[in-house]
Amino acid sequence: MSDNDHLQQIAHLRREYTRGGLRREDLPADPLDLFEHWLDQAIAAQLPDPTAMCVATVDPQGQPWQRIVLLKQFDQRGMVFYTNLGSRKAQHLENNPRISLLFPWHMLERQVMVTGSVERLSMLEVMKYFHSRPRDSQLGAWVSKQSSRISARGVLEAKFLEIKQKFQQGEVPLPSFWGGYRIIMESVEFWQGGAHRLHDRFFYQRGVDGWEIDRLAP
Repeated sequence: MSDNDHLQQIAHLRREYTRGGLRREDLPADPLDLFEHWLDQAIAAQLPDPTAMCVATVDPQGQPWQRIVLLKQFDQRGMVFYTNLGSRKAQHLENNPRISLLFPWHMLERQVMVTGSVERLSMLEVMKYFHSRPRDSQLGAWVSKQSSRISARGVLEAKFLEIKQKFQQGEVPLPSFWGGYRIIMESVEFWQGGAHRLHDRFFYQRGVDGWEIDRLAP
């Protein structure tokens, strides 16, 4: 297959979205209510990693970066995830607290995009979640200096065994470099695929008196 044929093949990959629409009369006043409903449906549909979200941050040069992170909690205060505080994303957020999230529920022909800013979680919140994790996950948090360069995977595996031996007795302590963030939501967009590319998009934006809702063209 020639390069041109390959490009043409990619260009023609598409499918119709037929699972149904989203109408204004179906929208709750609070976007978290709809988000929770859609997340429950994603879980019920047994989608792989239904809480996976693409997290976008921006470095000091204005370059956006993205990675997949798992949502661990949400309520009226915001959406929560945990990370190594020395990681690339954490460094970005210390410099620029603006953030964007995307939940790509492809099999349900849905996406949810969130924008806002972050605040660091309290030590109590972080500790409570850390000690709820499987023990090996707790040990793994000690092993990786996230986003730093390493020579080989063996370095990580050797460090894991060292840490496992070190903390073989008693509770695994919370690393000082491990924490979490809460996203203070400023906008939430719901995207539902539609036939003939006439998708339904509703945009919630936080206003003075609550959430304002607009329909967006697809």
